[in-house]
Amino acid sequence: MTTTTPYTARPIAPRALGELRTTDDAGRPTAPFTDTEGGAPLRCCLRRSEPGERIALVSYAPLRRWAAETGAAPGAYDEVGPVFIHAGPCEGPAGDVLPFTGAHRTVRSYSRRGHILGGRLVQEPDALGQALTEALDDPAVALVHVRAVEYGCFLYEVRRGYEAGRG
Repeated sequence: MTTTTPYTARPIAPRALGELRTTDDAGRPTAPFTDTEGGAPLRCCLRRSEPGERIALVSYAPLRRWAAETGAAPGAYDEVGPVFIHAGPCEGPAGDVLPFTGAHRTVRSYSRRGHILGGRLVQEPDALGQALTEALDDPAVALVHVRAVEYGCFLYEVRRGYEAGRG
């Protein structure tokens, strides 16, 4: 299921993907495998994997990478968690709708310093767009992470002014 919104889900950037395909953000070598079942939420192209695709499960630090771009200092808010990516280059997202909306999600807001400003549980799939709008209407919010409720995994980030295919 997908949701439309004035904001665009931001996949992991190509440069970060290149690095993660060698060594993940926890310092471990990447170990690609063939996905026999499919259904893994891929953070490189923001879709679910298909059976037979080569993917990898890597540790990723989204806030740390954002902080490196912006000069923020997230301190203890810097988290490393598991994400699935394609083992090799991929096309990236196919459109500008919000992916992975068919389940409960959390929307976590961060300040320009990289500190958590708040979070919101989104229980209805069609409420995610509204939750993002409300979060980004707050001028203190610099970016938002959308996360899975079940495991807390990072799914994607949303920033003001981000357009698909850029950055």
